[in-house]
Amino acid sequence: MKKMRTKVYMTAGYNTISLGTGRKEFHPKKPRPGLEKYVKEAGQETLKMIGGAQNVDEGVIGNFMASRFNKQANLPGFIPMIDPGLQWKPAISVEGACGSGGLALMAGMKSVLAETADVVLTIGFEVQNTVKAIYGADILAGAGWFQERKDGHAYYFPGKFSDRAGAYYEKYGKENTRKAMARWFKNAIENARLCPTAQEYHNKVEDLEALGMMEPNPRSFVDNLNVFDCSKVSDGASAIAIVSEEGLKKIGIPKNEAVEILGWGQVEADITTLPDELTELETTRRAVKDALDCAGITAADLGTVELHDCFTIAGIMALEAIGLAEKGKGPDFVLGGNTARDGKIPVNTTGGLIGWGHPTGCTGVHQAVTLWEQLTGKAGDAQIQLSPERPYGLSINMGGDDKTVIAIVYKQA
Repeated sequence: MKKMRTKVYMTAGYNTISLGTGRKEFHPKKPRPGLEKYVKEAGQETLKMIGGAQNVDEGVIGNFMASRFNKQANLPGFIPMIDPGLQWKPAISVEGACGSGGLALMAGMKSVLAETADVVLTIGFEVQNTVKAIYGADILAGAGWFQERKDGHAYYFPGKFSDRAGAYYEKYGKENTRKAMARWFKNAIENARLCPTAQEYHNKVEDLEALGMMEPNPRSFVDNLNVFDCSKVSDGASAIAIVSEEGLKKIGIPKNEAVEILGWGQVEADITTLPDELTELETTRRAVKDALDCAGITAADLGTVELHDCFTIAGIMALEAIGLAEKGKGPDFVLGGNTARDGKIPVNTTGGLIGWGHPTGCTGVHQAVTLWEQLTGKAGDAQIQLSPERPYGLSINMGGDDKTVIAIVYKQA
């Protein structure tokens, strides 16, 4: 089956601030913006870049848990709220836990591939700072199977990836792995400091690796991770236009200001089963292989990657799933400086989930916006230099414990 039957592009990306602890504007006891503000801001800024709402054929919203965080469902109805010109146009919402943003991208791409739309306004958002952390952990646990999580850790997903980290320590060694996890944290924060919308943009800590090496405390958290190994609770939204070749002409944006989608992989694993091997992200591996095969490239051709580092150990394991490092060698790859912004393959150049933030339904779209910025030279202070021999970008958005995974390959058009 030929997946890319017609050309698909992305352009006109926009990110709101990822708001939460770490941002100077954030105060847990003061009123904060609601979801309406985030959706409207991201949507309106993208509309400005594509010539207005009259050029949009349909809208897609990616979101995980607005029904619980914000007591709000029926999310497609927020597309017309963005602009009166979107009234009466088709819209949908999609949900796949933390992979909801990636599913929103896939929905928009498939409309273009099906030739039922030339311009799709695609938005991902989450507003999570509405409840205390322990209650938020319970809400986010909805990404796992209920029958299993009833007896799970109070911090369910930190517990799941703590178990993965513990298995990785046992199989490949703890000391080197912990050092690599601390380096991952350091790289994430340093990259976030270059991105004004990042949650850790204001972080001034000098010795980040020492902070990352803090010994986990199972009495107050989980066995094998500390709080710096975890992405934060975040509020934010990202938007991007997914367009056909005809759509690019309609919105008046030249190809060199867009990225072309060359391949994708969308893979689902059984939520009711445990992973066969805790030290591997098998669903991620399969999704990436599908995306690379579809694009006709290999991991060695990639110039930059935006991957789903909900936890530092997940980032390291994702490198192995992509094929950038052998099994058990992910820590060495990180400690060798390969994933730093000036390394062999810069990863998460605006901070990723650890540094930029993780508004869950927003993350997949944020990854696409970051790659659009990098590949078209619009990343500002966070801009990296890509090798002409490796001009490709890859995004990996994961929902749950490696259950819903969307991988996409990008290249400047």
